[in-house]
Amino acid sequence: MSMTQMSMTRTDLTRSPGRARRQVRPTVRGAVFLGVGAALFVLAWAYDERDLLFVAGVLLLVPIVALGFVLVHPLRVSVTRAFRPGTVSAGSSAAVTIQIRNLAPSPLPGLCWRDTAAKGVIVPPSQPLRALAPARAGRSGAADTTEVSYQLQPARRGVYPVGPLMLGRSDPFGLAYSEWPVGAPHDLTVTPRVTPLPGNGVSITTGEGSRHERVRHLNNDSDELIAREYRPGDPMRRVNWPATARHGEIMVRQEEQRSHPEARIILDTSRGGRGAGLRHDAEFERAVELAASIAVHLLEGGFRLDVVELGPCQLLPGRPVPGDPRAPHDPDEGRRGGLRGDDPASFSGPEGVLALVDALAIVVQRDRVVRAANDDVVPGRGHLAASALGRQVPSLAVLVDIGPADTSDLVALRGLCQPAVAFVFDTMGAASIDRLNEAGWHCVPVGAATQVAAAWARAGQDREEAR
Repeated sequence: MSMTQMSMTRTDLTRSPGRARRQVRPTVRGAVFLGVGAALFVLAWAYDERDLLFVAGVLLLVPIVALGFVLVHPLRVSVTRAFRPGTVSAGSSAAVTIQIRNLAPSPLPGLCWRDTAAKGVIVPPSQPLRALAPARAGRSGAADTTEVSYQLQPARRGVYPVGPLMLGRSDPFGLAYSEWPVGAPHDLTVTPRVTPLPGNGVSITTGEGSRHERVRHLNNDSDELIAREYRPGDPMRRVNWPATARHGEIMVRQEEQRSHPEARIILDTSRGGRGAGLRHDAEFERAVELAASIAVHLLEGGFRLDVVELGPCQLLPGRPVPGDPRAPHDPDEGRRGGLRGDDPASFSGPEGVLALVDALAIVVQRDRVVRAANDDVVPGRGHLAASALGRQVPSLAVLVDIGPADTSDLVALRGLCQPAVAFVFDTMGAASIDRLNEAGWHCVPVGAATQVAAAWARAGQDREEAR
């Protein structure tokens, strides 16, 4: 996304419906006043010292009055927050610019500001804000408006609420401090890291005889051989003898351009394939980065890409963000997985790259809620659903920890995959890897610390050695 693109939100409310709440507290100086005043009050009461009682009363009263001052003093502002870029990849920086405008007829001196964010995003501590002049009716000016900015660098993909902004003020004597949440939270989408993969493409050869198809490069055009009638001047070496026998006339091979080569990525998004409750967070994050990098490489090469999730579908448009309390909870939605009937998510072209990385920002490992009682032990339950995925296309699977059922489904799918490459993490069971190898899947071992480019290079090297 272009660095000039911005995401903005605006509100004129002084309170936010979010998690941040108004805070009123004494400062360190105010706490000292209250502590000393309380101690003197006890001494004065014990020894009947009226002068000391007066001093204690003053020390206690002044901070209380200061608390009331910061509590009831009006504060009306509007906040505009902008992210640049609006979407950022994990580990990259995003600039946050916040515009604050005074809406009250009185000036706002001595304010402090700090932003709030979800866990995983570090925001700067409280900082002073320049004085804001009174609002002018019907128009805004430089005196009643100010801008502050800072940098965010989320380390992990996801959707992070940033905000509301907290505006604070203290009384003239610095005895009490109050903070107000201003504005509403704004979601910052952090996409997985995408590693550029080497090479212009991968040569893939599948089948024999009439099924022979060669994709020479990952671009919008691939050569597909068909037969046509012989024309004077055609070389005899291009005669297609099987087609000639079928048609009863001389037929020659002709190269046609296939404008939309296809590929398939299978991503393991189910949790605890070999047992309930198993978590592999580091491996899953690397798996998403690997899948995203391969997918972008294929899309930029001109492929139309289907992404199949082994867990419940999360990539199709309109799916709620996992864990988002604002999303309606529908326990029956998208619970079967891509090899058991859920439609794959399809992407193509430059817009497909943006849509894919945005969708992968919210993918999490999920349990299958709706399943047959013996779903994990009956081999090939997903065979019929898998057969509906289409014709034979290059397929790359990224597997973290799959159980017997998913292994059987991938074995059944092997006939629709040419080549069939599986990146298998070290959290996978040995039995599943052996079954995939026996079925013809080319398994490439990877781990949470494996670099994406190294895994891709190893897959290409292993295929070259196997030829």
